Amino acid sequence: MDESQNTKRLIWIGSSRSDLSSFPAEVKDLLGYALYQAQVGLKAPSAKPLRGFGGAGVLEIVEDHQTDTYRAVYTVKFSELVYVLHAFQKKSKKGIATPKPDIDLIKRRLRVAEEDYKMRQAGRGRGK
Repeated sequence: MDESQNTKRLIWIGSSRSDLSSFPAEVKDLLGYALYQAQVGLKAPSAKPLRGFGGAGVLEIVEDHQTDTYRAVYTVKFSELVYVLHAFQKKSKKGIATPKPDIDLIKRRLRVAEEDYKMRQAGRGRGK
């Protein structure tokens, strides 16, 4: 079977694409490959379920580069689609927890992804 038939489409929510594109090249490569793995149904070793989102439907990829930490958050809750919800450089040097403003943004963007998915499914139903 053709690999492209099994590859989920990647959808970027909000500024996630431009935020990720501003990262150092090595980080972009690592995060990009981890997102590709999600598209083909795999989970990168650096991807872990994000706490507070009830299970493994929302994942966070964490990559360290020099003295900085970069993160990308995505969801695989929907068939055929992977939504990238947020990409950011962690600023706080205290602990590993994702800062509350970032969690709030991820929750808002997850709702946007859910609405987008519903609209795509409704549009698909009318076309058949």
